[in-house]
Amino acid sequence: MRCLVVYDIPDDRTRTKVADFCLDYGLDRIQYSAFLGDLSRNHQEELMLKIGNRLGDREGKVHLFVFCEKDWRQRIEIVREAEEGGG
Repeated sequence: MRCLVVYDIPDDRTRTKVADFCLDYGLDRIQYSAFLGDLSRNHQEELMLKIGNRLGDREGKVHLFVFCEKDWRQRIEIVREAEEGGG
């Protein structure tokens, strides 16, 4: 299932570890605190458990959104890549 994980975590170490967890599960970073990819339901639960354990009592918000294929195809996005050569 297509998943989007977004978070707002003030503590640098915790935020870095959460990013590492997302990368470990094969998610791609699409923004500084947003990751996207395909995860089974079991992997979604595992990832959120790891994140919750790491967050502990520290301040933070973490959301995992799941999109069906139909909803994913209906997304609207703007992507502009930097030109090579700097000019």
